[in-house]
Amino acid sequence: MPRRTATMLASTLMLIALLCAGVFIPVPYAEMSPGPTVNTLGEHDGEPVLQIAGRKTYPADGHLNMTTVRVTSADYRMNLVEAVYGWLAHDTKVVPHDTLYPDGKTEEESTQENAEEFSQSQESAKVAALKELDIPVRSWVIVSTVVKDAPAEGKLHAGDVIKAVDGKPVKEPSDVADLVTEHRPGEDVVFTVVPAKEQAAAEKEKRTAVRTEKVTITTRASDDAGEKRAVVGISAGTDHTFPFAIDIKLADVGGPSAGLMFALGIYDKLTPGSLTGGSFVAGTGTIDDEGKVGPIGGIEMKTVGARDKGAEYFLTPADNCAAARDIPDGLTLVKVGTIDDALDALKDIRAGDTADLPTCTTS
Repeated sequence: MPRRTATMLASTLMLIALLCAGVFIPVPYAEMSPGPTVNTLGEHDGEPVLQIAGRKTYPADGHLNMTTVRVTSADYRMNLVEAVYGWLAHDTKVVPHDTLYPDGKTEEESTQENAEEFSQSQESAKVAALKELDIPVRSWVIVSTVVKDAPAEGKLHAGDVIKAVDGKPVKEPSDVADLVTEHRPGEDVVFTVVPAKEQAAAEKEKRTAVRTEKVTITTRASDDAGEKRAVVGISAGTDHTFPFAIDIKLADVGGPSAGLMFALGIYDKLTPGSLTGGSFVAGTGTIDDEGKVGPIGGIEMKTVGARDKGAEYFLTPADNCAAARDIPDGLTLVKVGTIDDALDALKDIRAGDTADLPTCTTS
């Protein structure tokens, strides 16, 4: 065989071998891409996203779109060819697999965690919007979760209302840990609680009188390295009662990042006029009960998805501005740190006075 032919054959076989390796050898990466974007003022799957009953609402036009990111599943393993293609594409991002699924987290565990975060974001969005409108919301501290095989297992239950610890009133979730850690491991701590079933019955019957119980739990040492703290094995959270019904109908979405846009949508529905003035505004960001906006993941993918749908303005958590480097043409990234910042920006957008909007490209 002539040397030139042999060289070409060897090169071709090597190329085929490399392509096969690229196709069949998995790499430890996952892919993020723009996901669906949904107008919180509109409908999804044939029904309104925001449904409010028991309070006067107002028509709202324009868009206040929440945005999402689509990710590959925990069990899916990319090959080298897919990873290279993702790195080169403008509308996808390839990241280490452990970034999306740390500590070997399964698909089911990730889905459950995202669902819980999504539910909490809805609650905080409702609270933030109603507080902004000076509409009272009743709140109390509850047992969010009980750790398996912990001292509290079987004694405290998710949904129990924590009224006091060692007779000292509890007003914030952080109060619970502060009071428990005043003890040494092995000492008893006394919880005054309203059982979850009793609280649910009281709400249904619209009564304020509730039955409390005192529960004594022996603390144990925490699993932390270094100095051991006294713990009982629960996490505390906050629950609320709203003066009227607010339902958010949006399936197959998870995580906390739609909080800001839900809060703005609720605010818009409960106030006359239009927050956007008919403009197409999208955005993202977590929100807490006090209206503070927090950062999220996948900001670059969300801006691409929003612009592809026609968004002109994108409400961006201030802490995400640095990560939003590649801004799609025609999209203005408006920097916000609170719901008040977002409402001020929307006022300017509504009035067409956008020259001085605080954007991610300005100081």
